[in-house]
Amino acid sequence: MPGADRFELAIERFDAANSEDPTREVVDGVEQPSELLYARRMSGCLERFHPDAREPVRLAARAQHIRRWTSSRTDYPEGRDGYRRWRTDLARFHAVTAAAILREVGYDDATVSRVESLLRKERLKADPDVQLLEDVICLVFLEHYLAAFAPKHDEEKLIGLLRKTWRKMSDEGHRAALSLDLAPHLRALVERAIADSEVP
Repeated sequence: MPGADRFELAIERFDAANSEDPTREVVDGVEQPSELLYARRMSGCLERFHPDAREPVRLAARAQHIRRWTSSRTDYPEGRDGYRRWRTDLARFHAVTAAAILREVGYDDATVSRVESLLRKERLKADPDVQLLEDVICLVFLEHYLAAFAPKHDEEKLIGLLRKTWRKMSDEGHRAALSLDLAPHLRALVERAIADSEVP
C-alpha cells in the first residue's frame, strides 16, 4: 500500500475507534464524540505548530487519547500514586491500541515501535519528537480545555498545574502558548504561573 494511503487509512481507523466515545461535546452547534474532537484538535495544532513533523509524530498526535474513556481514574486508588499508575497504564494502553491499528494497515515494525515510544513519552526533553508531541498536548490543553478546567479547581492548585505544564514545554512551545488567544482571566493565570516558575 502506498505510504499516503496507509497514513490516511491509519487516521481513519484511529478516528473510527474514537468515534465510539459515549461522551459528547457540542462545538459550533455540532455534537461530536469527545475523544474524536480531541484527536482532531491534536492534529490541527501539530499542523499549525510544526507542519513539517515526521509521520510517526503525526500518527502519535492523532492517537494520543485513543479509546481513553475505557480506563477510568476511579478504577485506581485515590492519591498521587494511584494517579501516576493510571497515567502510566493509560500511556501503555494508547501505545498498544495504536500499534495494533498501525500493523493492520501495513506499517513496518520500526514505525510502529517509534509511535509506541512517542505515546509512552519516553525521553521527554531528550528526544525532539517526544518534546514536540508534549508541546502540542500542552497547547491543546491551554487553547481548548483550560477554560472548562479552571473553575473546578482553586487558584493555587491551578497555578501549580500550569507551572508543571509550562516546565514540560520547550522554548518554542512557550512562544506558541503566549500567542494563543486566551480569555484575559486565563492569560493572567498563565502569566502568573510563568512568573512563579521563573523564581529560583
